[in-house]
Amino acid sequence: MEEEIILLDYWASMYGMRTRIALEEKKVKYEYREEDLSNKSPLLLQMNPIHKKIPVLIHEDPYQRAQARFWADYIDKKTYVPCKALWSESGEKQEAAKIEFIEVLKTLDSELGDKYYFGGNEFGLVDIAFIGFYSWFRTYEEVANLSIVLEFPKLMAWAQRCLKRESVAKALPDSDKVLKSVSDHRKIILGID
Repeated sequence: MEEEIILLDYWASMYGMRTRIALEEKKVKYEYREEDLSNKSPLLLQMNPIHKKIPVLIHEDPYQRAQARFWADYIDKKTYVPCKALWSESGEKQEAAKIEFIEVLKTLDSELGDKYYFGGNEFGLVDIAFIGFYSWFRTYEEVANLSIVLEFPKLMAWAQRCLKRESVAKALPDSDKVLKSVSDHRKIILGID
């Protein structure tokens, strides 16, 4: 299904002209909707509620946007606490964190399914929200005795696809470096090797 792109604009707007030129140069198909600037449409006010100005380029399905925000929020709320406990705790607290994190991974693995990225064919918000954890997976496996690589091959394949993107490859630290840092921390703080 081709993504619908709508341009809310006014014919004499220099900024709109820039947008129309760029879209034409990139051969992007879009629907042009002329705005009456003295009587702005509800869609313009909804899509640009702060500035209420044109041009406004609407290029993502609101349902897809809501889904992406939901999953990014899920990652933020469900991963930090158990992930921190995986390396900063031991015993029962670490075991509880392990169970919680495995459930999160199962949920994300199910959501990813057979898609290339979480949003489908395009790298997006959910991928950005979760890929940083990949550089910590080796640490979680070592210090909490997890088998992420073996138990979640779809997530591992997704991570490898993400790592082919220059932005991701440049941003993620080496897994060995993360493991060494955490091991040093555990020795100092917890007295654990």
